[in-house]
Amino acid sequence: MTKDPDWWRGAVIYQIYPRSFQDSNGDGIGDLAGIAERLPHIASLGADAIWLSPFFTSPMKDFGYDVSDYCDVDPMFGTLKDFDRVVERAHELGLKVMIDLVLSHTSDQHPWFKESRQNRTNPKANWYVWAEPKPDGTPPNNWLSIFGGSAWQWDARREQYYLHNFLTSQPDLNFHEPAVQEALLDVERFWLKRGVDGFRLDTINFYFCDKYLRDNPSLPKEQRNDQTAPAVNPYNHQLHLFDKNQPENLEFLRRFRKELVPYGAAAVGEVGDSQRGLEIMAEYTSGGDKVQMCYPFELLQPGRVTAAVLGQTFDRLAKAAPDAWPCWSTSNHDVVRTPTRWHLSDAGMRAYIVMLLSLRGSVCLYQGEELGLPEAEVAFEDLQDPYGIEFWPEFKGRDGCRTPMVWDMDNRLGGFSAAEKAWLPVPAEHLRLAVNAQAGDPASMIEHYRRALAFRRLHPVLKTGDMSAVTVDGDLATFTRSEGTATIFCAFNLGDAPKTVHLPEGTWRSIGMEIGCAAVDGNKTMLGAWGYALAERA
Repeated sequence: MTKDPDWWRGAVIYQIYPRSFQDSNGDGIGDLAGIAERLPHIASLGADAIWLSPFFTSPMKDFGYDVSDYCDVDPMFGTLKDFDRVVERAHELGLKVMIDLVLSHTSDQHPWFKESRQNRTNPKANWYVWAEPKPDGTPPNNWLSIFGGSAWQWDARREQYYLHNFLTSQPDLNFHEPAVQEALLDVERFWLKRGVDGFRLDTINFYFCDKYLRDNPSLPKEQRNDQTAPAVNPYNHQLHLFDKNQPENLEFLRRFRKELVPYGAAAVGEVGDSQRGLEIMAEYTSGGDKVQMCYPFELLQPGRVTAAVLGQTFDRLAKAAPDAWPCWSTSNHDVVRTPTRWHLSDAGMRAYIVMLLSLRGSVCLYQGEELGLPEAEVAFEDLQDPYGIEFWPEFKGRDGCRTPMVWDMDNRLGGFSAAEKAWLPVPAEHLRLAVNAQAGDPASMIEHYRRALAFRRLHPVLKTGDMSAVTVDGDLATFTRSEGTATIFCAFNLGDAPKTVHLPEGTWRSIGMEIGCAAVDGNKTMLGAWGYALAERA
């Protein structure tokens, strides 16, 4: 494949959750060989790249986001040879391959941590964030874990606390230690040499914490939101000034970017912050010397993205850094599936994907999104996610969006596995939405996605063009995309009431009829509930 260094700009990236995509050996758990088998499905959608959630060696306390060996494949998923086959097959199909690097923390079973916790003088003693207790024996500060409780865990061997922003079994690496940075850059080099085209960087703004371990200030109740953690989690009660988002991260990201350049590779960072997500994204992607893309949580939020929210989001982004490059997503492995989360009808789902593909930036799609899968109801006794188990029943965790992909409507497990039981149950209501139930039906969700992605490819201005400010009129959001001599006017009615849309002066012609766009009559169009229109300047 030709290594276009800008392949990522405007790319559509399809996220695969390996445990739930395809099981090739009948153990009820998805694997790399299964992924290689199903890649033609992703290519047929018109995606440009895949993103693989973690498949590294891990005790699986957080399902691979607790890594014990960065440079090997967990036997549950196969071998390095299987991974090489995924890369080879993807490239044959014209797909780039991005893998999920979890650099902010490791598993407590990682050899680095096993050595670090032995005593205070070993060669890796400073590789993790260790701190003395307060005089009364309590943790060194008030930092909280996203998974509940203090972010500090006592270790009797060192008689110190170690930092864990997530599970106690996920100790945070100390990025203030130069040897840690170099070791992680070695991990990056290992996978680049193995043929990957880029990385999704988990919790990219958590890499550094404040070297002085200062307390976070409290956050007034009226300023709290649940974009980063569920509302029942006291994590939302703090303004996270010191446990993440530190300025030292910028220089590390520059070092990371330099390693990407010779390979024409790219990185997209996950920015988890409820107050400054867009501004941090702007810092991390602007200037052309850090990561190419980041995605914040503004379009992944629990509340529906209204026209007003869309306008505010792009206004903030324009003020923070006009040259920043976002990667938008409304769905992933950590949030309730979009149709359920936003209470969307089929018409609403169709409108949102066309809107997503019309925004300036790249796009991530999550497996099953193209089928219109709703959130699965998972009984407490079937839960696997420690997050859900901790906060049940007010927060049911992330298992409902991680259930297996459904390929075959006539198969009890949806064609995912030949096992008697999958690692998570396959809901009966998902079977009717399986790939083979929808493929070839022009009215189906999957065919709508295929047409929408093809339309974006047909109009490069939607991939890489400039974007005007978003104009908001109630539920109506309008904007233009322009590049060279091409200009496309975009209008989306994100509500139930009909709206009349007046286009800017000039001559416009209707486009996008194949993806459900309303026709334009001169400089005017009528949009019904969840209607949308795209028009090209003649």
